[in-house]
Amino acid sequence: MKMLKLMTLGIMILFASNSINAQISVNVNLGLQPSWGPVGYSSVDYYYIPDVQSYYDVRATQFIYLSNGAWIRSSRLPNQYRNYDLNRGYKVVLNDYHGSRPYDNYKSHKVKYYKGYKGKPQQSLGNRYHKNDNHGNYNKGNQGNGNHGNKGNNGKGNGKGH
Repeated sequence: MKMLKLMTLGIMILFASNSINAQISVNVNLGLQPSWGPVGYSSVDYYYIPDVQSYYDVRATQFIYLSNGAWIRSSRLPNQYRNYDLNRGYKVVLNDYHGSRPYDNYKSHKVKYYKGYKGKPQQSLGNRYHKNDNHGNYNKGNQGNGNHGNKGNNGKGNGKGH
């Protein structure tokens, strides 16, 4: 009788440990930054993308956008932005918001981060290395201050770091 109880307990522990491992592996993969996300932010819940006036929920891996007066969550951007290049577009990192409705601040985000808004230069995670055509080697990201380009803009450069 004791042997049967010990075997049953051993089997239960084996099944419990397998389900715990499965749960851990699923949770580890949630909330990873997308390859088009900006470098330098390891703990972000939301981005606001000014050019498409949409949010991106990192944990849920969903875009959030306004459609016919309602906020929609989708794995894709709306059709009118299907060709939008997320690697090149500017992403506003919303470090200060941790709820589930970033669009509650949409009116202020839309004004502060208008279409075409560009803040500090960004490099996407997936494009951390780019070819420098002048030297034929690879440089890590855009680490310059953008003052190496066209000096015709009052010495401000073109912002491209070339």
